[in-house]
Amino acid sequence: MPAEKKRGFFRSLGRQWQLMIMSVPMLLYVLLFNYAPMWGWINAFRDYTNKKNVAKGITPFNGLDNFRWLFGRPDFFQAIRNTLAMSVINLVFGTFSAILLAVLLNEVRRKGFKRTVQTVTYLPHFLSMVIVVSMAQNIFASNGPVNALLISLGLVKDPVFWLGDGKYFWWLVGIINVWKEVGWGTIIYISAMTAIDPCLYEAASIDGAGRFQRILHVTLPGIKSTFVILLIMNIGHLLEAGFEIQYLLGNVLVKDYSNTIDIFVLEYGTEKLNIGVATAAGMFKSVVAIILLVGANFISRRLGEDTLI
Repeated sequence: MPAEKKRGFFRSLGRQWQLMIMSVPMLLYVLLFNYAPMWGWINAFRDYTNKKNVAKGITPFNGLDNFRWLFGRPDFFQAIRNTLAMSVINLVFGTFSAILLAVLLNEVRRKGFKRTVQTVTYLPHFLSMVIVVSMAQNIFASNGPVNALLISLGLVKDPVFWLGDGKYFWWLVGIINVWKEVGWGTIIYISAMTAIDPCLYEAASIDGAGRFQRILHVTLPGIKSTFVILLIMNIGHLLEAGFEIQYLLGNVLVKDYSNTIDIFVLEYGTEKLNIGVATAAGMFKSVVAIILLVGANFISRRLGEDTLI
């Protein structure tokens, strides 16, 4: 960095010293809880299979043996498949439902109704996942309201075993996540819509654009940058389909569809006490997430869109 740029950089920091002080707690939080635990990655290269040695505190290095063992396990690839499938479903359903709800609320003129809908839709975000899964288990039970409605409408003759058939599990997770998070995601897009210049809507109306055309040519382009940034961030979390909902909603009958990388790590880290394999699986997930994030950001930059980094 040239000397002039260095002086300009430190001069800018000096003028914004209040903001620098305010950012210290968050910086310490990130360093303590996000970067300091990375020291534990060294366990991915240690041998924890000999329980007697582990009890004595002896964990010799075994190179890449944990990774070789990991990628030779069919259940690990099954966990990757389930994680990616549920992540894509959550990403697609969650993104488009949040945009749709935000657009609809943006078109509402009655502020009281608009605020009521916003409050009702984002309150589930604050509910514990235990409560949400308990509600879902009652709703989708064999004698629950969903089956009762389907039978009354004549769509099915017998109750559907939603919670015990693996082919429904991924979609149930997607539906539950959308219900819980759609209101929270909508807030971001509504905030982006408030930044759109009202003159653009007036100009579109003067040109004869109807409500749908104004949405298509003014509202959606106005939130494109927000959409791109959130998409890049979500792509970086494609291997984080969740843990709580799959762990709580899953059972023996749907294990082949509910097992995710996080559950795999829990199983080998706490139940089977193979910390080396569990750490290797977690390390793999983190490295892939970084690659996906950087790749999505690079593609976005090449396409001339907004970027995160």
